[in-house]
Amino acid sequence: MADWRFELLSLAADLGSRVRSVAGRLAREFGTEPYDIVPYRGHGTRERLYVHGRVLQTQGVSVATADDSTWRNLVNTIRRIESDPLPLARVRARIGNTEHEMVADDEGFFGAWIAPGGPLAPDRLWHPVELELLGPLPSGHAEVRATELVIVPPAGAAYGVISDLDDTVIQSHITSFLRAARTMLLSNARTRLPFPGVAAFYQALHKGNAEAPNPIYYVSSSPWNLHDVLAEFLELQGIPMGPLMLRDWDLDRAMAASDRHVSHKAAIIREIIGSHPTLPFILIGDSGQQDPEIYKAIVEEFPDRILAVYIRNILKEPGRIAAITALADEVRAARSSLILADDTLAAARHATEHGWIAPESLASIGEEKRADEGTTDEKAPAPGAQDPGDATPTVIVEG
Repeated sequence: MADWRFELLSLAADLGSRVRSVAGRLAREFGTEPYDIVPYRGHGTRERLYVHGRVLQTQGVSVATADDSTWRNLVNTIRRIESDPLPLARVRARIGNTEHEMVADDEGFFGAWIAPGGPLAPDRLWHPVELELLGPLPSGHAEVRATELVIVPPAGAAYGVISDLDDTVIQSHITSFLRAARTMLLSNARTRLPFPGVAAFYQALHKGNAEAPNPIYYVSSSPWNLHDVLAEFLELQGIPMGPLMLRDWDLDRAMAASDRHVSHKAAIIREIIGSHPTLPFILIGDSGQQDPEIYKAIVEEFPDRILAVYIRNILKEPGRIAAITALADEVRAARSSLILADDTLAAARHATEHGWIAPESLASIGEEKRADEGTTDEKAPAPGAQDPGDATPTVIVEG
C-alpha cells in the first residue's frame, strides 16, 4: 500500500507545474538563481561523524508566520517540492584540521562518514562542521558556505532516544487522507500542532537524571523537502533538537511503498544503536503505521539494549489495539517493555517510575499538557488525535 504522503507530494507537484510562472522556470534553467548548501544535522561517534546535506537553488520560501494564508502556505510547499538540485555538486567538509571532499548525487544529496582527525570535547553534545561548495558553479557566483552540527553522545549520557515524528510528536493525521492533505500542504511550522505535553516530556528525557544530556534522534518517512518545516517546528515548540533522518522520495511510487517505509526506519535505527554499543535506548512512535512492529524487531535484535518502547495510541480500532497488545507480550519476552499510551503523561509516568526522568519533571509535563489542550489561558488549544472520552485504556506490559 502506497504511503499517503506520496499522494500529497504528487498532488502538490502537479499544482506546482500549473502555477509556477514561465519566468521562474527560465530563471532556474539559466542559473540566475543562486545555489545554497542545505545542511542536515548529522550524527556520529568520537571516531567518525556522518556529514550530509543537499545543494539546491534558492527556493524562495517566505518566512512562516502564524497569519499566513492557506494559499501562501501552499505556494511555499510547492516551492520546496519543486526545488532544483545541483547534480554532482562538490562539497568540502572541514572539522578542525581535517578536510574531506564529497560529490553529490544527481539530486544534489551529499553525505559521508568523516574521521574528526582529533579528539572531540567529551562534554559537548553538538560539534560544528564547516561546509563549502566547490562547484560546478556559474561564472561570478558568490562563495557558498554553511555550518552543519553533528550530534555525539557525551560520555555521561545515560541513554539515547529514537523517536518518530508524524503523529508521535507533531499532529499529521495520517489515518485521514483529507486531514493529512490539508495539514501537510496548507500549514506551516507556526501553525502545525504538537501533541499535548510533548515538549516538556522530551525536555525531561533529554535532561534525564545524569549530568550530561541524552541525545534524541528523529527518524521519519517524511521527505527531505520538508526538513526546514520540521526543524523550525521543533525549535518553535521548545522540543529538543536532534538529527532529522528523513527520506528522498523523488516522487517515485516505489519509494512510497510501505516496505520501503519499514526498511528506511529500521536501517537507520540499527545504524544508530549499532554505533553506540554501550548506550541503551528508548524508542517512541505511534500506532498509526508500523512503528510497533519495527520496534519489536529492534528489541529482539538488540537484547537488553532497549529500555522501553512508547507507542502513542492514535487509533480506535480494537483489532489494532489487540495486535499491539500481542506485540507487547513479545517485547516483554525479549526483556523490555512496550507501553501503548493514550497521551504523553502516561508514558512520562512510566519513565518517572523507572528513574529515566526526574520526578519533578512530571508536574511540568502535566502543566504543559493542560496548556496545550487549551484548559489554561497560556496557549491556544492543540487537541490530540482523539476526541476526549474516546481513548482506550493504556496498556502497559513490563519486562
